[in-house]
Amino acid sequence: MNSIITQFKPSSYLHPRYWATWLGIGLMRLVAMMPFAVQLFIGRRIGDLMRLLSPGRRQVARINLELCFPELDAGARQKLLRRSFQSAGISLTESALSWWGSEARLRRLYRLEGIEYLNDALQQGKGALLLGAHYTTLEISGRFLAFHTQDLQPIYKPARNILFNAVMVNSRRRLFDDLLLNRDMRTIIRNLKNNKVIWYAPDQDFRRAQTVFAPFMGIAAASLTMTSRLAKVSGAPVLPYYSQRLPGSQGYLIRLMPPLRDFPSGDDVADMTRINQAIEQQVRAAPEQYLWLHRRFKTRPPGEKELYPPK
Repeated sequence: MNSIITQFKPSSYLHPRYWATWLGIGLMRLVAMMPFAVQLFIGRRIGDLMRLLSPGRRQVARINLELCFPELDAGARQKLLRRSFQSAGISLTESALSWWGSEARLRRLYRLEGIEYLNDALQQGKGALLLGAHYTTLEISGRFLAFHTQDLQPIYKPARNILFNAVMVNSRRRLFDDLLLNRDMRTIIRNLKNNKVIWYAPDQDFRRAQTVFAPFMGIAAASLTMTSRLAKVSGAPVLPYYSQRLPGSQGYLIRLMPPLRDFPSGDDVADMTRINQAIEQQVRAAPEQYLWLHRRFKTRPPGEKELYPPK
């Protein structure tokens, strides 16, 4: 039984305050029907507009890149900034393709490596934790992986826009075995014990309890200990899960890695350092495809100054 019980009723969103969102959703549906190369082009232009029209996000991304890539000169970081916004724009067109694209079309767009690690992990009967991150390819990569396992259950955080959230949830529910709220720990643990595949991304800073400071890209980052807690309670193996958009119109590479050994260790800082290192491996492989628009380092260790300007 799906843990998200709210039904999507378009008639509930007819108020004028939703009209702009409906327009955006309609455009997404239109883009989903276009050739893949055209979708990529449109996504890049959306990203260019986001960069020009969102000075706050642009400043956050610039600070993140300065912190994480001090070895780059100003020109190289500016180029990476532009490409990261374009990648974020493409993620919107990829979401449209993921939600409304046909299976036949999507199966031609990717290759998958390491599915044997997931199959072997599930043989233990304790489920599997897929360690994802906020790569801009996360939405479409989930659709690809769902072709290879019927038990995939992403963890999600509701979007602020009520109508967009309803469309997102309704679309994802059609594609996955279940969709789990990030705060519904009881259901997450129960489903792991039922040998389900749980996908989640622990790499954002929500200023919440149950975090430790562990290095990420060389910077102390508030890191959720959720990974260790879930693995300890359920006994589920933790498999790093990477997705990458390939150059041009080549499509995507999805990689599953072997489970982390001796995890959890009982040391939260050591465990989260390993988790951050696993995420960092893919970030360094395709830095423009990570979501740098988020205030990843907003929570600072005691005595350290704020890294971002006030909102």
